[in-house]
Amino acid sequence: MTEHTKIDHSMDNLDDTTSSTSGPTVLEKSKPRSEKMATNKVECNACPVLCQITEGRTGACDRWGNHDGQLVRIDPVVLMRRLDDSGQAVRAEPLACEAPDSLTTLEMHDIAEADVEDANSLFVTGVGSGTTYPDYKPAPFIVSSRQQGVDMVTVVTEGIFSYCSFKVKIDTDRYLGPEQSNVRFKGEIVGHVTTAEYGSQMLSLGGVHHLTGGSKKEGRLTCDMMMALGNKQAVELSIDGGAQLVVQAGKAPIVDGVEEKRMRVGCGSATIGIFAKQWWSHVDEVIVVDDHITGVLSEHQAGKCLDIPPSGIKLKGRKSTPGRYFQVANPGNGWGGTDITDALTIIEGWDADVAWPGLRLLITSTTGEHAEYYELDDQLTPQRKPMPEVLQKTVDRIGENCEPSMCSVMFLGGAGGSLRAGVTENPIWLTNSIKTALVNVTCGGAPAYVWSGGGITVMVDVLRMPDNSFGYVPTPAIVAPIEFSMKLDDYIRLGGHADAVRKIEDVVQHDRHRIIDWFDPTSPWALGHKPMLA
Repeated sequence: MTEHTKIDHSMDNLDDTTSSTSGPTVLEKSKPRSEKMATNKVECNACPVLCQITEGRTGACDRWGNHDGQLVRIDPVVLMRRLDDSGQAVRAEPLACEAPDSLTTLEMHDIAEADVEDANSLFVTGVGSGTTYPDYKPAPFIVSSRQQGVDMVTVVTEGIFSYCSFKVKIDTDRYLGPEQSNVRFKGEIVGHVTTAEYGSQMLSLGGVHHLTGGSKKEGRLTCDMMMALGNKQAVELSIDGGAQLVVQAGKAPIVDGVEEKRMRVGCGSATIGIFAKQWWSHVDEVIVVDDHITGVLSEHQAGKCLDIPPSGIKLKGRKSTPGRYFQVANPGNGWGGTDITDALTIIEGWDADVAWPGLRLLITSTTGEHAEYYELDDQLTPQRKPMPEVLQKTVDRIGENCEPSMCSVMFLGGAGGSLRAGVTENPIWLTNSIKTALVNVTCGGAPAYVWSGGGITVMVDVLRMPDNSFGYVPTPAIVAPIEFSMKLDDYIRLGGHADAVRKIEDVVQHDRHRIIDWFDPTSPWALGHKPMLA
């Protein structure tokens, strides 16, 4: 990311034919604020940087430019088209021919009914829409459409997020690093390791303290890393005292140069419980090695219920409840997320009064990637033997029940003043309406989880968002789409900017746009579902 004073980009993409509209969308004319600024420049006020842009050039973010002396939005706004089960575009009903009394300033455009129907099957996303900065302006797009007989309004903007982060879930048992360890991108600290969850390691990346609270380089690289993650690109990270990682939304993580294949079926104790009956009568003892909870079949309640006799095994680590052991080894990239490469090292010995020669022992990991079979000799020493076919089937089944490893990237952001003021002159009404489910929040059309408590804190899976949904401004901050959808009469009641409402067909006819298909079949249609409230 380069400082805006050094940017000198061409505007070759202004005339790209991405829709039926032509040319860039003119948002406003900006006059020089200083006599020292050349007359062939305009000052962009779409963010606090205030780039002074020469004719035919773009600003630092590549999203705004000077076209014939006017400040214009370079990117086309992204519209989404809903598809039915057969993959065909859904035909929507036309809008009412008359605008509501409260919106008498709106005009109905004279267009063919087919175009009206097509327009009403579209959803206007915040991707490419522009921002509300310097906050007092209405949102760039406040669009009405008719859905299932109901007049709806969607308020669309690209928010400038300083208060935002990414939560990254990495499906692996491999040891990534100590909890609270720093995570680095190109040498700069950009986040930390947070609590591990079942079968996954978790990272918290970005946030206002890294964007603004450190050095200029830290803020710039944090912003670069966040934009790449949000746009589903691969990012190389390192963890202090831990692993080297490559993470990418929807892809398998690469840990210390090795691509992960599967996440564990469960902890060692859970694996014992799941497969105990399948091991019954085929083996005398099973150890499932796990960095967190290692399971021992004969001591486990599942083994007791199946009348599996004690084996006399003595395991290292701290015994919890029967058949469950903590800290049998240190964390690492070996068996079950531990540092061991020889499974027998976690066995302290055998009780000679209980164990017997010929005792059959299976040791496996929680993913089935490591598994060995032993029998005790006359000195009660485990001797490795070929894996019996019946036991190999159970090990294979452990692997079969392990889901593929994947990186999940969640954008988490707080919608502040510029977003709320762009919707209504009294922002608290918007906040309250979201909490009472009158307003649905989406990000690039994807369903957003709204956190409970104060403010508008949303979380969304970037895989459900259109490609290249995220941008930046060099303050530095992340630019991300957000949409607020509600009934038209509810929008009027919460004090919305009624005079700024436009019909969807007006946007289609007059604004530079790009139409994409509603690509995620797991996501509900943005104008047809309730908010996901905490």
